Amino acid sequence: MHLKIYKYLNPVIFVTGFLVENKAFLRYNLTMKYSSEVVVMSEVIDVNEKEKKESRNFIEMEIDKDLAEGKYDSVITRFPPEPNGYLHIGHAKAVLLNYGLAKQYGGQFNMRFDDTNPTKEKIEFVDSIIEDIKWLGVKWEGDIRYASDYFDKMYEAAVTLIKKGKAYVCDLTADEIREYRGTLTEPGKNSPYRDRSVEENLQLFEDMKNGKYADGEKVLRAKIDMSSSNINMRDPIIYRVAHMTHHRTGDKWCIYPMYDFAHPLEDAFEGVTHSICTLEFEDHRPLYDWVVNEVGFEKPPRQIEFAKLYLENVVTGKRYIKKLVEDGIAYGWDDPRLVSLSGLRRRGYTPESIQKFIELCGVSKSNSVSDIAMLEFCIRDDLKLSRPRYMGILDPIKLVIDNYEDGKVEILEADNNLENEELGKRELKFGKELYIERDDFMIEPPSKYKRLYPGNEVRLMNAYFVKCVSYETDENGNVTVVHCTYDPETKSGSGFTGRKVKGTIHWVHADSAVDATVRLFEELIDTEKGMFDEEGNLNLNPNSVVEIKNCKLEEKFAELSKDEKFQLVRNGFFCFDSKDSKEGDIVLNRIVSLKSSFKLPK
Repeated sequence: MHLKIYKYLNPVIFVTGFLVENKAFLRYNLTMKYSSEVVVMSEVIDVNEKEKKESRNFIEMEIDKDLAEGKYDSVITRFPPEPNGYLHIGHAKAVLLNYGLAKQYGGQFNMRFDDTNPTKEKIEFVDSIIEDIKWLGVKWEGDIRYASDYFDKMYEAAVTLIKKGKAYVCDLTADEIREYRGTLTEPGKNSPYRDRSVEENLQLFEDMKNGKYADGEKVLRAKIDMSSSNINMRDPIIYRVAHMTHHRTGDKWCIYPMYDFAHPLEDAFEGVTHSICTLEFEDHRPLYDWVVNEVGFEKPPRQIEFAKLYLENVVTGKRYIKKLVEDGIAYGWDDPRLVSLSGLRRRGYTPESIQKFIELCGVSKSNSVSDIAMLEFCIRDDLKLSRPRYMGILDPIKLVIDNYEDGKVEILEADNNLENEELGKRELKFGKELYIERDDFMIEPPSKYKRLYPGNEVRLMNAYFVKCVSYETDENGNVTVVHCTYDPETKSGSGFTGRKVKGTIHWVHADSAVDATVRLFEELIDTEKGMFDEEGNLNLNPNSVVEIKNCKLEEKFAELSKDEKFQLVRNGFFCFDSKDSKEGDIVLNRIVSLKSSFKLPK
């Protein structure tokens, strides 16, 4: 295989199988994009060779090693979101990776909420996360777990550390703790309270639990090493006083564990073997290991980090999404322009398309940025063969067939999907008056224009040839009606071969048309300007949504399920808006257009 050397971006691998003389082979296609150029490489691999090697990502290799060495008897993973917002596409990678590993190794997958910070947590977020996880097709073992389930055991673990001389109560303020911590180049210095006796620390910690101190007055810190090169190990806070009402435990507790202390304990309590998390926790791994080892677990869990999922010029950070919602720029966490899972679901994305996208992105130890076009490819690929294709007119003008009988309604037949016969056929009403797209007619067309103009003949999809004979305009010169004649010998399926036309246009029967509002979505970020302006604000696209009223759809839409997804001929893939679409008031969201900028090997 000959390679052309580039600085590669966004590699995409596709593998297809085929048989030759009863032997199995794989065709391996690799697509990599450099600037505007797409490079495709292909190689055929003989899978019959005895020395073939199965491709494994680095996490799988580490798990294989742990199991082979007898470190663990089985594999238990978990997904531990904080209920302080809605999930987004990056979380989908995390949950599908953890769930997939558990399934792959015949192990167990736990669903758990890290609810250790009551100030930011809401039942609303808990409910939305559960709905999103179920939608992705993820199933967990037993009941949903919560960090708050373990608050008593966490308190006992902290007492264990105090008794071992590994934790102490500190009276320094938050600013003083930061000052004592040191910098990346200078070591920290010990707190003046670091050498309190075990007995005094036990009493002070109990007093903290019993509500004798105000918020911020005292904290419990791990006693590790103030001169450590890893700042996370410089006597981190593991408990703070916080008089807050928790959404599950109410006012039982006025002290709460810090995330870096609670998280490893939750994993250990549940018997998690591999704590798969993102790269920002890599520097926290020594503290994770310190906690589970010092508390004394026989088979402590192991933390392994992978690269986050980033999309170019797409808002994925929970903090940014939250601000867009709070500022009213996005009309909710489920705004179809967002890549929150609820937004993608409302937009019309399927769980299968999300799963395929995550698979294509792969698992890596290095951060990279993926193109939103790859996500759009995945939903197109999922829908193109599985969904019906209907006709809908977004910007309608009237087409009148002058030589068609007044009042006559003809029933025509149309394939629901020419590429998938299993989707069957449907009936279409046809008559004297139809709607067509405004841009399917021009008074003075440019060269190579193949649609309707005075004197030109086209085919109406699934119907007849029509020839434009005249048109009407309003006082502003806008075309309102196109007049045509039709040739009854040219009916689709009749075998007519007398002449050919270069253009085919779609249409909707006027008298039976269903009215609808259609929303066309584009990127929320102005991609030409980039993600941020000079002041660090998001460069928002003012045309990220265009709402079109008085669109005309086939009569079929009056009976479609509101969960249906479909293609509107030439306009893209659409779904009913789950919130705003009602009986008699249809609102459609465009999931994705038909054209793709993402190139794949053939």
